[in-house]
Amino acid sequence: MTKRVVLAYSGGLDTSVAIRWMIEEWGVEVVAVLVDVGQDVDGAESFEDIRSRALVAGAIDFVLVDARQEMAEEFCAKAIAANARYENKYPLVSALSRPVIVRHLVAQARRFNAQAVAHGCTGKGNDQVRFEVGTHALAPDLEVLAPARNWGMTRADSVDFAEKWEIPIKATKEKIYSIDENLWGRAIECGAIEDPWAAPPEEPYTLTRVTDREPVELTVSFHEGVPVALDGVAMKLADLIQDLNVRAGATGFGRLDMVENRRVGIKSREVYECPAALALIAAHADLEDLVLERDVHHEKGRLETRWSELVYDGMWFSPLKEALDAFIADTQRHVSGDVRLRFEAPGLLRIVGRRSPKALYDYGLATYDAADTFRHADSEGYVRIYGLGVKTWAQRQGAKNATPPSS
Repeated sequence: MTKRVVLAYSGGLDTSVAIRWMIEEWGVEVVAVLVDVGQDVDGAESFEDIRSRALVAGAIDFVLVDARQEMAEEFCAKAIAANARYENKYPLVSALSRPVIVRHLVAQARRFNAQAVAHGCTGKGNDQVRFEVGTHALAPDLEVLAPARNWGMTRADSVDFAEKWEIPIKATKEKIYSIDENLWGRAIECGAIEDPWAAPPEEPYTLTRVTDREPVELTVSFHEGVPVALDGVAMKLADLIQDLNVRAGATGFGRLDMVENRRVGIKSREVYECPAALALIAAHADLEDLVLERDVHHEKGRLETRWSELVYDGMWFSPLKEALDAFIADTQRHVSGDVRLRFEAPGLLRIVGRRSPKALYDYGLATYDAADTFRHADSEGYVRIYGLGVKTWAQRQGAKNATPPSS
């Protein structure tokens, strides 16, 4: 019986070549699965063009899965609740889409009675880890194949291979940039970007080109941690993200240039465009400042770092990630309200207002004017007891560092 493989298919050079290469080298049948997570198809190309390319390359079937709402509501929503930014910068653009794709790869493997799934990742990146660990978590019985780690072809070799088998690709032997995009943003690599001293060129940016130089003010409404409306208009989360990408991106907001630590031990210079992701995380975190109790707020901040690392490292389907999800979900019960954002070209975001029916901010306690309701006399005993341990230590053991030097 011929082995059947379900391939995570993008329609690009590598995955198109992977179909025919696996057929020729490993003698397998290939089902190409393209999961739509909000990526734009290349130029004037359509999903039908991509389907045709997969079949010409030799796939026995092509499956297109629309997962845009699923990604927004199940994956982006959790990232917002976790204020997720790997190394306090990167909002997990590619990392969030991989478990969505893995889920559907496994589902299609079951549907087609496949024995393996495959991806087009090389041995250098994070995505190989995300695809393989995710698959093993959901379907330990499935084999995971990685043709690009095995074939030893350069990009030029891959172009020649495609020409040999008459696979209709648009790629050339000179590839300036590598771009991965989805609903949550765009990740840009290669070319001049590989020099960390060089300024990123303008050419690959699409979401954050300045077309609106006037300040743009928007109000995002949240219900239990999830964005539900923009300027008072209720929207599905996927639509809200897309709208905010356009409106915030038009002011140049959302660019990120960083050197990050990949899971495989390589430092990599990465450039991202993610206006909606960065704006929604900033707005959500600001609303939490208003409504979360102090100890919960501080502990959540510590766990957010761990949550982001787990997702970056391909551990979406893991027991620790699930446990942290439960904690974070509980903290979101009162994270409802509005946050007012002001975008100013080029690329500046300021949060200028926030309100919530669940706010722990009390004007009477906070103000210094005549409306002050705070009992100042209570502080005398509180401060005395709070500092008692330090005072006792200073009296009995001495505070040497506090003694001023002699002149």
